[in-house]
Amino acid sequence: MTAAQSHSAQTPQSPQNSQSPQNAQNTQNDAQPRIRVAGLTKHFGDVVALDGVDLEVGENEFVSIVGASGCGKSTLLSLIAGLEDPTSGTLEAAGVPITGPGRDRGVVFQQATLMPWLTVQQNVEFALRGENGLSRGARADRAREFIGLVGLSGFEQSHPAQLSGGMQQRAALARSLSYGPNVLLMDEPFGALDALTRRTMQELLLSVWEQHRLTVLLVTHDIDEAVVTSDRVVVMSPRPGRVQRVVDVPIPRPRTLASERTPEFRDLSDEILALIHAGA
Repeated sequence: MTAAQSHSAQTPQSPQNSQSPQNAQNTQNDAQPRIRVAGLTKHFGDVVALDGVDLEVGENEFVSIVGASGCGKSTLLSLIAGLEDPTSGTLEAAGVPITGPGRDRGVVFQQATLMPWLTVQQNVEFALRGENGLSRGARADRAREFIGLVGLSGFEQSHPAQLSGGMQQRAALARSLSYGPNVLLMDEPFGALDALTRRTMQELLLSVWEQHRLTVLLVTHDIDEAVVTSDRVVVMSPRPGRVQRVVDVPIPRPRTLASERTPEFRDLSDEILALIHAGA
């Protein structure tokens, strides 16, 4: 991906890197968005979890969603995944209404959700059983390819209980990538990992994103993680969840530990944190 030109980040009082919710949809004017959310509302009984959410995510874009606990981040991701039905509003993937889960959208949760009685190889192959015309041998070959991609070669015959948390998440990522989704939806996938493993997984995710030209939507509580990975960061308001602001991240890629020490990086993180606190 071509790196954006770096420029000074603004303080929270002058957020020139930010877009209002009304302008959040206008960043991909030249092409149909990969994900489109318009006027999205979700009720759970009397609780309004999301209210009038508008968002567009472009082809090959990496977008993070942040906000206070309970603001509807995970609910929004579940709706885009087709795991929940909206109360009202529009949900589309590449112009097609989202009415349920689809193989165009891969999902990785905070817990790896691997089937414990299956090996790593079998877990990934299981995700390929819906691939029409793919022979058993071809499924095995593709599973090995993606297991290798996430750095788990040699662990194909291991069961989840034999793996560390980071290795389990690598296996879950391989499973979600194996059937070729255009969109990867990630709900705090690294939240339970230690700092070193989390950093390694972030680097792996960025490598996979660049190699496979995916659209990624990442829910996270870690503001630094959002800034280091994303093209844009969506800041949600507290319940009922709305898009409070969308903050551009103009820091050139590849981003390194040195990038995180720059004033620009710290200013962006501070701006996003101030927006979350202001909405609380």
